[in-house]
Amino acid sequence: MFLDLLKAMLWSISPLGEAKVGIPYALLNGVEIYLVLVGCFLANILVFPIMNFFMDVINRYFLKWYYYKKAAIFVGRRAKEGAGKNVKKYGFWGLMVFVAMPIPGTGVYAGTIAGYLFGLDRKKAFFANAIGILISCLIVWGTTLAAMKGFK
Repeated sequence: MFLDLLKAMLWSISPLGEAKVGIPYALLNGVEIYLVLVGCFLANILVFPIMNFFMDVINRYFLKWYYYKKAAIFVGRRAKEGAGKNVKKYGFWGLMVFVAMPIPGTGVYAGTIAGYLFGLDRKKAFFANAIGILISCLIVWGTTLAAMKGFK
């Protein structure tokens, strides 16, 4: 059980699925349902400070390299296009709703980048991401539990 929870938390930190993959993985492997929600939520929240450190320190160093810069601009544009209208118009609430949607490309990675690019206050951006992550986790958690119950 511990190993499955750890794998789920690693999925929740991963940009390949975040908690949208971690929660179903843990639930389908028999991890205690409330532990799944809390563990994957906390792991997904860790992305925000990691990404901010990356953008503040590491990103500035790597932007000197052409291929990295090209990839960074591509990722920045995607985050700006996805969240742009909502964050520009509604600020905190727009970012929160964007992160809360449990669909590919709308997680904390894109939310952190969008908040950074639009110059939102770090504290506000963190809370918008945290509330959005919580809503997204609850949607995925509830949907997965309901689907598991329906299949039995």
